Amino acid sequence: MGFLVLEGGAEFGGLMSEPDRLALDRAGGRDVSVRILPTAAAPDSNHARAGANGTRWFRSLGATNVAVVNVIDRASANDSALARELRSAKLIYLLGGFPAYTAQTLANSLAWQAALDAYNEGAVIAGSSAGAMILCEHFYDPYEGKFLNGLNLLPNTCVIPHHKSAPHSWANKLLQQLPGVTLIGIAEQTGVLDDGSSRAWTVHGRGEVSLYHGGTIQRFKRGETFSL
Repeated sequence: MGFLVLEGGAEFGGLMSEPDRLALDRAGGRDVSVRILPTAAAPDSNHARAGANGTRWFRSLGATNVAVVNVIDRASANDSALARELRSAKLIYLLGGFPAYTAQTLANSLAWQAALDAYNEGAVIAGSSAGAMILCEHFYDPYEGKFLNGLNLLPNTCVIPHHKSAPHSWANKLLQQLPGVTLIGIAEQTGVLDDGSSRAWTVHGRGEVSLYHGGTIQRFKRGETFSL
């Protein structure tokens, strides 16, 4: 089993170096294969620019083997060559954008199965904003204004990205409509990394993480650890 990284947003802007460096370390170091999935940026034709930004960012952190895997629609999600590239990756990064489109594109696809195969062999799967949202069992799509099923790497959870900004208001709605689910509010410039086994998570970056569960709110800052 590999590792998971959830980030609150503002990726590739120079403010997420701490969690991203740790993700590289857990993947095996600077020379491992880093593959960026720009799926979430495809609906507004921003995938090429966003993927290039991601490539530059990880290279600035010292990564030597970085590439974009252009899974941007259902056809490319079921392209066997792209799936093979993901299967051999050690760090798979899902960037931000449109969560519903990303989940629908990846669900039950060759690309996502390849990512899961890599994860089960020890790879890191990281997601920022929309990329983090769809890794959970549930997510709230602000564009459609409804709750949808995620890819369920984290059962019984739902991420609120960009926490402390506009999506902070999502919490009450989510708590009402998803009772019993743990909400994970993650600020921008902030990431949480699991330990690969017991699901203990540590906060890294400038902001804080808020856990909503059972009528309580717990807040965690840089270096603090929580469990799900």
